[in-house]
Amino acid sequence: RFIYNDKMGNKKKVLLMGKSGAGKTSMRSIIFANYIARDTRRLGPTMNVEHSYIRFLGNMVLNLWDCGGQASYFENYITPQREQIFKGVEVLIFVISVETKELHDDLRLYQSCLDALGNLSNEAKIVCLISKMDLVPEELREEEFSSREAEIKRRSLPLKVTCYPTSIWDESLYKAWSSIMYNLVPNIGKFEDSLNKFAEIMHADEVLLFEKATYLIIAQSVRKTHPDVHRFEKISNIIKQFKLNANKCVPNLQTMRIEIVSGDLKIFLDLLTPNTAIMVVVTDPQVYPACISLNIQATRKHFELLEKMDRPHNQFDN
Repeated sequence: RFIYNDKMGNKKKVLLMGKSGAGKTSMRSIIFANYIARDTRRLGPTMNVEHSYIRFLGNMVLNLWDCGGQASYFENYITPQREQIFKGVEVLIFVISVETKELHDDLRLYQSCLDALGNLSNEAKIVCLISKMDLVPEELREEEFSSREAEIKRRSLPLKVTCYPTSIWDESLYKAWSSIMYNLVPNIGKFEDSLNKFAEIMHADEVLLFEKATYLIIAQSVRKTHPDVHRFEKISNIIKQFKLNANKCVPNLQTMRIEIVSGDLKIFLDLLTPNTAIMVVVTDPQVYPACISLNIQATRKHFELLEKMDRPHNQFDN
């Protein structure tokens, strides 16, 4: 997944910043390097800046700058390295640990990054991740996150920031990174339109489109309401863990096809293109499993063509 080749088109520069120990490299390693949460304990602190070129959906390359969070490094980012770090940025992801005892210092560093972006990348999107939320008792998490979010948004004015609570130990990490990557995918609207048409043809309850390597959800079509609003990120987490465990038994596993049929409920997970996987959920008794499989096969070429289109999409939901 980590590609070191500067001769690539359609690159999206993403800064991953925050104080040392906030969990930046751990989340990067889980999403893009197939680490499981417990294995991140052996990761050392990031020294200066680690550059990664990560191919996403085949045609897009994420130019991820994981910036070490020690105070001396931040001084260099803001002064002598300012133009090198902050020029040409698509997204700034700033990570603040919920356990920090010096929130004012985190926010001071955050605001210095916003100032640099304003001068060098004034159209960059800003995302703030409140990490290690598992350390907060479950009944207090919403209140704690809302308090931090309100303060971050106040300090960000007049700029807009999108905040997410995250933990490497649950599905919240996938929700945050799915949202981030969604806003970097070219022609995401065309993916969604095509997925909606496919769902309608299939009489599907839900259809999800995943990026194959990370199993981040990049598009979805929902035609029936469901009580669990967090089910999509849970599905990402479950499938990713299943894939990692399957790879232990079958190294370099390239294909994964799952069919679950129980009464009227039919769930299909299959590769759609070389870079995506699709999940189809159907409860209509008149739609048979063979029909689902055939329609997935029939729509493959259409989605392969969509992947090759490269018009950018830059709209964050707020």
